[in-house]
Amino acid sequence: MHPALSPTVLTELRRPRSYPAVSIVMSTHRRKPGNAQDPVRLRKLLAEAKERVQADPEASRADRIDVLEQLDRAHSEVDLVHAEDGLAILVAPGEHQVWSFGRAAPARVVLSDTFLTRNLVAAQAAERPFWVLAIAADRVVLWGGNQERVAEETRHGFPLVRTPDAPDPQRKERIGDTPSTFRDEETKAFLRQADIETGKVLAADRRPLYVVGDAAALALLDAVGSIAKEATEQIPHGGLAQADAETVRQAVEPAVRAHAQREISDALAELDTARGRQAFAAGLDEVWRAAGEGRIARLVVEENFRTTVRDDGEHLVPAESGEREAREDIVDEVIERSLDTGAKVTFVPDGTLSDSGQIAAALRY
Repeated sequence: MHPALSPTVLTELRRPRSYPAVSIVMSTHRRKPGNAQDPVRLRKLLAEAKERVQADPEASRADRIDVLEQLDRAHSEVDLVHAEDGLAILVAPGEHQVWSFGRAAPARVVLSDTFLTRNLVAAQAAERPFWVLAIAADRVVLWGGNQERVAEETRHGFPLVRTPDAPDPQRKERIGDTPSTFRDEETKAFLRQADIETGKVLAADRRPLYVVGDAAALALLDAVGSIAKEATEQIPHGGLAQADAETVRQAVEPAVRAHAQREISDALAELDTARGRQAFAAGLDEVWRAAGEGRIARLVVEENFRTTVRDDGEHLVPAESGEREAREDIVDEVIERSLDTGAKVTFVPDGTLSDSGQIAAALRY
C-alpha cells in the first residue's frame, strides 16, 4: 500500500483517466472484533466491481480485461493486518493503487473517468501532517509525521550526509586551535544545501515544520538560509539526526500539540469575527451551499462528524444509509470542495461546534 498522501499525490490522483476508472472505497478496522469481517466486505466489493466492469458496454474488451487484472493485483497488495480506518482501491487501464487512510468512509464502487478522491482528501486534511527536520554537522534527516506517527522521508534527496574533514594539524601548529564544527565553511555549505532542499519540499507540500538540533546547529542553519526562520518552531535537542522514529515523535510531540491547539483557537476566533460581520455559515446545509459557491475562507469541522443526507433540489435533508440517492460522505465532499477553492480547513474536538450543527465556516463574502 502507498505510505502517505500529499497535495502533489492528490493532484495526480484527481486527473482524468481512461474509462473505466474504478474506485472501491470502504471503512476498515484497526483491531478485533471489527477487522474480522473486513476481508469479507472487501471481497464482496471487488466482486461487485468486476461484475460492473464486465457488463459495461462503454468499456472496450481490452480495457475490461486489463482492469480486471489490475483489480486482482491491487487485491493482492491490500494489507488488512495493518489497516487504518479507511481503504481505497483505485484502478484504471494500465494502473492500480491501494491507499490506507485514517478516516472512515462509506462502502462504494464507482466507475467513471476519474477516481473518487473526496475521502482521501478529507483524510489528508484531518491527519494534520507536519515535517520534522533533524540537523547535525554531518547529517540532516527529514521526517514526515501526523498525530499518530512519524516516518523518515527518503525522497527529495534526504537524508543528506557528509563526512567531515579530519582536523588540520598544521593549522593547529600555526594558530593553536582547531576550527569549531559550526564555524567550518564546509559545514555551512552543507547546511545551506539542506536549507535549499527543505525549501523545495515545502514548496511542493506545505506543512508545519519543526526544526530540531543542538543550539549551535540551529544558529548556523538560521544564519545560512531562511528555513529555520520560517519554521513553526525550533526545538533545541541534539542527537535526533541519528535517532529512531519514536524518539523523534516524542521530542516534537509537545510542540505539535501546542501548535494544533493554537490552530483551533485561531479558527474559532475567526468564526466569531465572521459572525460579527455577518459572513458566517453554520450547519451542513448552509455550509454545503457556501462551499459549492466557493465562498468559504475557513471551514471548521468536528473531528468525527458524519451524517447521511440526500439533496431534495433546494436543501440537504436527513436520509438513511442505503436509501436511494443518499450521500453518506457528504462531509468529506464539503471538505474537498472547500479545499479546491482555497479554503483553510480545521478539525476541532467533538462538541466544540454543538451550537453550530457540528460544522461552520467563515465566508469570504
